[in-house]
Amino acid sequence: MSGERATLALRVVPPAVLGFGRGRRLIERNLLVARRTWWVPLSGIAEPVFYLLSIGIGIGKLVTSIPGPHHSLIPYAPYVAPALLASSAMNGAVYECTFNVYFKLKYAKIYDAVLATPMGAADVARGEVVYAMLRGTAYAAIFVVMMAALGDIRSAWAVFALPAAVMIGLAFSAVGMAATTYMRGWTDFDMVQLALLPMFLFSTTFYPLSTYPRWLQVVVELTPLYHGVSLTRSLTLGYVGVGDVGHAAYLVAMGAVGLAVASRRIRTLLLR
Repeated sequence: MSGERATLALRVVPPAVLGFGRGRRLIERNLLVARRTWWVPLSGIAEPVFYLLSIGIGIGKLVTSIPGPHHSLIPYAPYVAPALLASSAMNGAVYECTFNVYFKLKYAKIYDAVLATPMGAADVARGEVVYAMLRGTAYAAIFVVMMAALGDIRSAWAVFALPAAVMIGLAFSAVGMAATTYMRGWTDFDMVQLALLPMFLFSTTFYPLSTYPRWLQVVVELTPLYHGVSLTRSLTLGYVGVGDVGHAAYLVAMGAVGLAVASRRIRTLLLR
């Protein structure tokens, strides 16, 4: 029933209001399909949730606190939870815009049929990116509720954690779709996990940036998940500053570039 309401809203609201034009038709199509396989996207939240629970029950009892800004001490579970929130938004967006998009592009030939309608390549890219962003946001919303229930939110700024997750989803879904258009076979997707796993482990998810040698700090600061983690952590802990504007700008710019590349590549692959 919720899927029907979502598709009805897409039909009623003018495309200009939503900002993605004819791409909303592709989002509507994906929502209709998702009604039959609703357990598949929900399974993606299991890993970060298990991490969150294990840290609160186990590791959080051993590691009592982490040094924070202004010589403060942050309890370990509230320190790690926003990083897992950012990772959850990343995973939802990336998996939707890589494996699923590749199947539609190479096997189901969904986009060949779509381009026979008034929709264009840019509409396909926008529709898939926004749908993946919505999946990542749904993961993040569930995660925020769990964080609140476990007492891991320490600031009223946390109301902006979900919009931050939207930016994370935008950045990773756009770049993920752009990368997928270059994939030659399923074995190439090993590179996706090769990229995600180091980011998950080293983007200050479990320990502060200061624990790394300087050369590794520079590398970490260039990765997108680091900016997502820093932004969500600032919001949920209440240490909001000017630097967070830079984190948000990085994610938005990454999403814009990825969307432009994805649109061009879809046009090249399907209209040549």
